[in-house]
Amino acid sequence: MSTLFRNTRPVSWVKHALKQFQSFPADVQGDILSALTIAAEGGKSDSSKPLKGFEGGVFEIALKHRGNAFRVVYAVRIATDIWVIHAFVKKSKTGIKTPQPEIELIHERLRRLKEALT
Repeated sequence: MSTLFRNTRPVSWVKHALKQFQSFPADVQGDILSALTIAAEGGKSDSSKPLKGFEGGVFEIALKHRGNAFRVVYAVRIATDIWVIHAFVKKSKTGIKTPQPEIELIHERLRRLKEALT
C-alpha cells in the first residue's frame, strides 16, 4: 500500500506585498491563500493566470470582491519557494489591463529578489 505525500513548496513574501495583502478583506485573503496553496502543491487555481509581459513562471491571482479588483502576483521559478512579489487593489477604470506603474514595480521587485537570492 502506498501513501500519497504532497510535495508542498514554501511560500515566501516580499515585505511590502505581505503588508498590502494583510489589508485585504478576510475572505479575499482566504481565497488568495487557497490559490497560493494550490501553486505550492504544483497546480494552478482557476483564479490564477500567467502575467503577460513576463517570462514564464510569473502568475497573477485576480479576484473581484464588492466592486474591487484584488490582485496578487507570484513567481514560481525563483529559488525553491513560491515568491509573492506584489499585492494591490486594481484602481484602473480603463479595462482589464494591469496599470503600467504596477507592471514596473513588479519588474523591479523581481529584479531585486533575483539579485538577493543568487
